[in-house]
Formats: sequence, C-alpha cells, structure tokens
Amino acid sequence: MSPGDLLRLAVASVAAHRLRSVLTTLGIVVGIASVILLTSLGEGTRRYVLSEFSQFGTHLLAVSPGRVKTQGIPGAVGGTTHLLTVEDAGAMLRVPGVLKTVPVSFGSARVVAGERARSVFIYGVTEGATEVWRYRVAQGRFLPPGDPGRGAPLAVLGPKLKRELFGEANPLGERIRIGSFRFLVIGVLEPKGQFLGFDIDDAAYIPVASAQQLFNRVDLLEIDTLFSENLAPEKIVEGVRRLLIARHGGEEDFTITTQNEMLGVLDRVLSIVSFAIGGIGAISLLVGAIGILTMMWISVGERTEEIGLARAIGASRRQMLALFLIEAALLSLAGGIAGLAAGIGIGRLLSALLPGLPFRTPPLFVVLAMIVSLAVGLVSGVLPARRAASLDPIEALRAE
Repeated sequence: MSPGDLLRLAVASVAAHRLRSVLTTLGIVVGIASVILLTSLGEGTRRYVLSEFSQFGTHLLAVSPGRVKTQGIPGAVGGTTHLLTVEDAGAMLRVPGVLKTVPVSFGSARVVAGERARSVFIYGVTEGATEVWRYRVAQGRFLPPGDPGRGAPLAVLGPKLKRELFGEANPLGERIRIGSFRFLVIGVLEPKGQFLGFDIDDAAYIPVASAQQLFNRVDLLEIDTLFSENLAPEKIVEGVRRLLIARHGGEEDFTITTQNEMLGVLDRVLSIVSFAIGGIGAISLLVGAIGILTMMWISVGERTEEIGLARAIGASRRQMLALFLIEAALLSLAGGIAGLAAGIGIGRLLSALLPGLPFRTPPLFVVLAMIVSLAVGLVSGVLPARRAASLDPIEALRAE
C-alpha cells in the first residue's frame, strides 16, 4: 500500500465511526481550548501590564523612602521608612546623566467647583512631570517652573475630572477648592488612560509644596527621575546612590528602582504565571491522550479480522503500524483544530462582553497548539498501533 492508500483507509475508518471519533477527540478539544484560552489570557495580561509601565518611558528610576533589605515593597513591612525631601530631588540633578527629577507628594481630597464636587487623587509635582511622565497639555499650560519648596495656588486637571466639574465649559481661569485650599485652574491634560486600575485622567496636579501643605506632610512619596538614554542605568543608579548616602549621613535609607528592573520583574512573574496557567490546561490534554489510547486500543480489538485480512494479502507490519498512527494523528489533529477554534472563539466572546479583558493569541501559540495535539495523538497511538502490527494474520483470522 502506498502512503496515499494508507491515508485514505485511515480517513475512511475515522469517518465510519463518527460518534466514536467525536467522543475520542473530545478530550483533545477541551484540552487545546483550555490551553489556548488560559495562555492567551495570560499573554494578554502580560502585554497589558508591560504596556502600562512602558507608557511612561523606560529611562526612569524611582527613589522611595525606606531601605528594603529583604523582599517587600519600599516603605512597607520589611523596610525602615525615612524621609525624602524636595531638597534631595534638587540635589539629584547634579548627578551626571540625570535630566529631570519630580518630587512626588500624593493623596486624595475632595475637589469642588461651584455646585459640583468629586473626590479624586491629588498629585503634588513640579513642572518636570510632563517630560518625565510623558504628559501632554490639551488646554492652557502645566505648572510653571519655580522653587519647588514654595507652593502656589495653581492646579492642572485631568480630562475626566475637567468633564465632571465643568462639562464642556472652559475651566481655565476658574477657581476650585481642594480640601480647604483654593486653586486657580491653569491647564487641562490630554487623556492618558488608566495605569494598573488607577484612572490617571481623574486626578488633579498641584505644586508639590502645596500638596505637602494640603496633606500636612513634609516628606515625599517618591522622587521620579528621567535620565539620559545614552548612559547605562547602573551608572545612574550608582551616582544617585552615592549622592543620597552622602546627604543622609552615610546611611542608605532609601530604595532605588529603575523602570527596566520593574518591567523585567513583571515580565518574569507574568511569564511564570502564563506557564503555570498553561500547565493547568495541559491536564485536560492528558485526559484526551488517555481517551485516544483507550479508544484506539478498543478499535484494534474490534478490527482483528480486518487486520488479519490485510496482513494475509500482503500488508506489512510497518504499514499496519503506520495506518493506526495516522488514524490517531487524524483524531488528535481534528480535536486540536476544533479546540483551537473553540478557545479563540470563547476568548473573543469574553472580550466582546468584557472590553477591558486582555486577550491575545500570538501565532506561535496556534502553531504550538497544533504541534502538541499531533504529538499527543502520535504518542497515544503508539501502543495500539504496535498491538495491531504484532498480530499474526492466521491467528487474527482464526479469532473471528
């Protein structure tokens, strides 16, 4: 028999037992669909988080109060919190390669404009925030340059906060009240979107000294720094570390984190999560493999006479082995294609129902799904195929 004859016989055998073939491939369908759906959600989440961080640039570093000596979050359990000051931010500009620094004070307060009010996040920053954070001004201007240690009653609104307070009216030159202080609106930012669930557009930006007065704090949440892309991040980090240690009496009571480090850690964590999620879905593939093995083993027993007759008229052991391996491969490939379609279809349906759900299926995942389904079928079909190939034709015909 030629390879074409073997393929036709295998297709005819699979088509002749449609119900059994469907039931056999059901495990593969569920397995591939689960793997595609879960890994696509994991990959979509990974890309979403990385894009969220990358929108602020990659040549950034953040200095946070408190030295984290073990695992943890700066300023949380595991580190001792010390003060960072506006003067520290100004001194960091002396480090070669540092282009801009933004001392950040942060809190939430009620913003009132006329009869409308809204509780939002308030960011105390300096004029460098537009360059460091890649903000663009849609109307008016951002906070003017000046002494960051002196506050000014000026405010810049995020676009969503502007809409909530002023609707379509021009807010420039209007007075608002933040907490118990009054501010003059001088600008409105362009939409920036959300960052890890925080709506950046629903916020107000005021001078850092004004924010410290508003929240009754003298320290900073962090100092964000933009450095030259022509210099290695490690060199900048070392320069900032030496300067701050000298300013803090020889003690390293702060934590420096570069944007690349944050992106790298997140990428590794999310890649591990995606791998683990795919492993969970792969359990269904094991069930599918067992199903193909079982059904093919039963098929060999039911077709003993057919195998004996084929061997009697000249079919070799190798051809019998190939015939049953082809059948197993056809079943697994059919299940793989159906599972792939089901996984992608369910994912797109979920994305349509939940627009914020990150779902992405790279072409590599599709190729790997087909390879895995084919491999599962071939591995599952080896034992039944070898059993069929080892049958003695005379004994097979006599058994019937």
